[in-house]
Amino acid sequence: MPTPQAAPEILAFGEAMTLFVAEAAGELAEIERFQRRIAGADTNVAIGLARLGFHVGWLSRVGDDAFGHYIRRTLEAEGLDCRHLTPTPDAATGLVFKERAEGGADPHVEYFRRGSAASRLGPDDANAVDFAAARHLHATGIPPALSSSCRELSWHMLEQARQAGASISFDPNLRPSLWASEAEMRDTLNAMAGQADWVLPGLAEGQRLTGLETPHDIAGFYLDRGARAVIIKLGPEGSYYRGSLDGADEQFSVPGVDVREVIDTVGAGDGFAVGVISALLDGRSPREALQRGNLIGALAVQVPGDMEGLPHRERLSTLETASLTTT
Repeated sequence: MPTPQAAPEILAFGEAMTLFVAEAAGELAEIERFQRRIAGADTNVAIGLARLGFHVGWLSRVGDDAFGHYIRRTLEAEGLDCRHLTPTPDAATGLVFKERAEGGADPHVEYFRRGSAASRLGPDDANAVDFAAARHLHATGIPPALSSSCRELSWHMLEQARQAGASISFDPNLRPSLWASEAEMRDTLNAMAGQADWVLPGLAEGQRLTGLETPHDIAGFYLDRGARAVIIKLGPEGSYYRGSLDGADEQFSVPGVDVREVIDTVGAGDGFAVGVISALLDGRSPREALQRGNLIGALAVQVPGDMEGLPHRERLSTLETASLTTT
């Protein structure tokens, strides 16, 4: 366990929200009982990496309210370094309510995040961050969609990590309803992806952002803009890689992991990101990184919460060893 004084080796930032998951199936308007958890694509990845033993620093804001206190306690219990998590007295913590889906369908989700504490984030929130100590920065397309000041923070984090020599992963995590226009979303996120080493879009996201259809062409779009590798999520079919992380240009697909029953698809892409990022930071090959990404993504869809399926290191090692003996 890292000492409290040690600066984080992995940095993540964005908005954590208090999540209320319906206890029974049905429309939210009819549900009377909910289970409380936390939500946020960026925190899902941060928690997943912390469970695998990495020292992860979380930069964000929460309201100085019960939900903000709950988020801080939960993140710290998961092992995240929250020295850069700032309470904001004059803004509330974001909330999200989620239906309980049936039959593997995507659940309906309703957000209450407009004007939230996290939307007040800006470059000054990173003044105390020790970028020189960071090995890696994980960024997504959600913070730049929250507000203009959050967008400035996103650019600042990317630029400072790049200057410090840290590797960078970028997941577009499209939230079209938060953007003023499709063009603004596309241009901003494509430019940010060009600053990353590893770009991790879903196939539909890549098609929407680039106007191209095939994984090969989508990957080429980002490689031409500076990325070293593009790893595309293909859902149950698996994932696709194109890049030069091993010193030579290569491309391949890795089939998905069979899942007996899909409970909730939310968080699957975040689980995939945890697998890929952790494997690459562990020094694994790109093919092994995609295999781990597919594995953790499959675990994520078998639980009702967003991050409950993310494994700790011991369980991951057991699962990876078992998969090797069956192939």
